[in-house]
Amino acid sequence: MNFKWRKWNRVVHRDFGYLFFGMTLIYAISGIAINHIKDWNPNYVVTAEEIQVETINSKPDKTIILSWLDDIGESDAYKSHYFPDETFLKVFIDGGTVYFNLETGEGLIEKTTRRPLFREVNYLHYNPIKYWTWFSDIYAGGLIVLALSGLFIPRGETGITGRGAWMAILGILIPLVYLFIYFY
Repeated sequence: MNFKWRKWNRVVHRDFGYLFFGMTLIYAISGIAINHIKDWNPNYVVTAEEIQVETINSKPDKTIILSWLDDIGESDAYKSHYFPDETFLKVFIDGGTVYFNLETGEGLIEKTTRRPLFREVNYLHYNPIKYWTWFSDIYAGGLIVLALSGLFIPRGETGITGRGAWMAILGILIPLVYLFIYFY
């Protein structure tokens, strides 16, 4: 009886594709987020709102600070405050910070909330614990098997002996050209 390697190649490719479907989505989504980390924060949404409060002629005490926070609907969120210098007040609230210019009464509320989905998949992408790193290594090996087995699934002119060869060569050349341009 002959070993039917094409049949087993398809079975391995299909089953690894199903097995690593979720991991592929995790790494793809977090990879896109990490690629654009200079453009946006993939883990948190930061909102800023300008405010105005009444100025006073002296350094505000906690009572005045709480009344200012009450005016902007944040008095229940108060944690602590400090004065970085004579003209500015920084107030820490739940989920953010409020800045006050003591001379002008102008202020800014910055709030931070967790971005759903991206925060979690980014956490996994950074391999947070040893066991997850092992699973990620298994996944990387699975991707190698998927890449190699995928080369031999189509036959004929669309397979590795036809158009598939050109596509595979192109897939190798694009990163090599980039590396050559970047390093040399």
